[in-house]
Amino acid sequence: MSVGLLAVVDDILSAALKASAKSAGVVIDDAAVTPQYVHGLSPARELPVVGRIALGSLANKFLIIIPIAMVLTAFAPWVLPWLLIVGGVYLCFEGAEKVLEWFGFHHGGHDDEGGRDEKRLVMGAIRTDLILSTEIMLIGLSNVDPDLDFWLRLAVLAVIALAMTALVYGAVALLVKIDDIGLKMAKSSSARVRHTGTRIVRSMPAVFRVISIVGTVAMLWVGGHLVLANLGEVGWHAPVDLLHGVEHALEPLGPIVVWIGDTLVSAVAGLAVGLVIVGIALVIGKAFGKNLSFAEGHAAPQAPGE
Repeated sequence: MSVGLLAVVDDILSAALKASAKSAGVVIDDAAVTPQYVHGLSPARELPVVGRIALGSLANKFLIIIPIAMVLTAFAPWVLPWLLIVGGVYLCFEGAEKVLEWFGFHHGGHDDEGGRDEKRLVMGAIRTDLILSTEIMLIGLSNVDPDLDFWLRLAVLAVIALAMTALVYGAVALLVKIDDIGLKMAKSSSARVRHTGTRIVRSMPAVFRVISIVGTVAMLWVGGHLVLANLGEVGWHAPVDLLHGVEHALEPLGPIVVWIGDTLVSAVAGLAVGLVIVGIALVIGKAFGKNLSFAEGHAAPQAPGE
C-alpha cells in the first residue's frame, strides 16, 4: 500500500473518529432500545434476529440515510430539520405507547400473548433504527470538515456507519446472549465460576427490565430533543429557548446536572408529543371503525416463568 493511500486512509479514519465522537449519546440510546425487541424470543432465534436488524440498519444507512443526506446537504439543506422533526415525533409516539403499556393501557394487537411476530418486531426495530441512525449520521455529517471533497466525506460517513452498526449490534448481541453465557458458567467445575454464572442468570430478568425502561426513556429523550431543537431550526424558537433556559439555569451546578436537566425536559416534551400522537391515532382509528395496533411485535421483557 503506497504512502499516499495510507495517508488518505489515516485522514478518513481520523475524520470519522472526530465526527462520530458527538454521536456517542445516540449510540448508547440505540444500544439500549434494541434489546427490548429481541428479548423473549427463543434462544435459538435471538442472534439471527439481531443479525437481521443489523443488516436492516446497514441498509438504512447506506441505501437511505447517506445518499439522501449527501443530496439534501448539497441541494436542499432546509429539508433536513423537517425530516428530523418527523423522526423525533415517531420516536415520541413509540415511547409514549410503551409508557401507556406500563400502566395497563392496551389497544388492538395484544391478544396473541402466546407468541411474538418475528417479522413485525424486526421491521419495527429497523424503523426505530432508521430514526436513531439518521441522527447519528447527521451529527457525524455536521462534524465532518466541510473542506473535505465529496468522496472523502462519503468515505468518512461510510466508516461511521460501519463502526456504529458494529458497536451497537455487537453490544446488543452480547446483552441478549449473556444469560446463556451465565448458564454455561453455572455448569463449570469451578465453584467460583458456577457462583458467578448463577448470579448472572438470576440478575438478567432485572437487567432487561432496566433496559426496557432505559430504552423507552431514550426514545422519549432523543425524540423530544429532536423535536425541540429542530423546531428552532425551522423558525419556532420558543421550545428550544425553554430548553436552553433550563440549561443556563443549571450551569452553576455542573455539567452532569445540566445534562440531567436537558434529558428530563426533552423526555417530558417527548412524552407530551407522543401522547398527543397516540390520541390522534386512536381517534382516527375509531372514526374508521378500526382498533389500531402500534405494537411492532415487541413487548416488555418478562422474567422466566412470568
